[in-house]
Amino acid sequence: MNEVTDTLRRFNRSYTQRIGVLDESFLGTGRPLGPARLLFEIGPTGAGVLDLRERLGLDSAYISRMLRRLESEGAVRVTQDPADARRRIVRLTERGRVEWATLDDRSDDLAAGIVAALSPRQQARLADALNTAERLLRSATTTFATVDPKSPDAVWALEEYFTELDRRFPQGFDVAGALADDGSALRPPDGAFVVGRQAASTVACGGVQRVDRVTYEIKRMWVHPGARGDGLGASLLGHLEERAAQLGADRVVLDTNSVLTEAIALYERTGYRPTERYNDNPYALRWFEKTLPARARASRPRRA
Repeated sequence: MNEVTDTLRRFNRSYTQRIGVLDESFLGTGRPLGPARLLFEIGPTGAGVLDLRERLGLDSAYISRMLRRLESEGAVRVTQDPADARRRIVRLTERGRVEWATLDDRSDDLAAGIVAALSPRQQARLADALNTAERLLRSATTTFATVDPKSPDAVWALEEYFTELDRRFPQGFDVAGALADDGSALRPPDGAFVVGRQAASTVACGGVQRVDRVTYEIKRMWVHPGARGDGLGASLLGHLEERAAQLGADRVVLDTNSVLTEAIALYERTGYRPTERYNDNPYALRWFEKTLPARARASRPRRA
């Protein structure tokens, strides 16, 4: 067990005891933590069942059991999503809204009670430390999924990415033109497109496409501004390199603009070397290459 693991486990034991996770009735609501947390996540505006599953990391059978229990107790109402008959929407009843407000108030009181003995300076230190821990844990638990580049999550992320480029490039960026691309180069068998998710939120994207028999290009790599600074960019880049290797790459290339200094720093930090121009991208001013390590190239198909 390393120091980080030991510290995290020790914190979990201490914190769960102090917030009442071990109590049969969480915050005196008459419910254990699981159903109480689910009710709280539904919130006053309601939520989709699929969103709740992704946000809380619960399997469908478990969340269905909890929802049936909450529904039988008159706390929630589950209906068909009018926009998509395959999906279900959960909303709080009047009783559920009262219980939600009680949970919210008692959670505030509990948090205030825990830090009451600390000085303002200590409270500020604790807030900074917890904020850092939360951000790093979100980054560590980001999941990457291969999706179609025209799927809703992919289109949303790409639009955010292109809009940022338009804002940052001195000459602007053709957002509409980029979004009109059919994405065929980023689809199998010669490409892949990936989104990164934290809980139910898409926070990153990127793709790989074939250049030649042993070379793939990394494209459309973006991390949400709110998720930057915690290593997610490096994790995404590593994942894209793995996907390229699985498709048959020995070498990856990428291009970027000189104003994207944080991206350039990431590439240089992770082993990319400057190379000559290899494409006609009008926005590119810098080009990089990297030879993938042998372990990444092992046990994958070779293309003709």
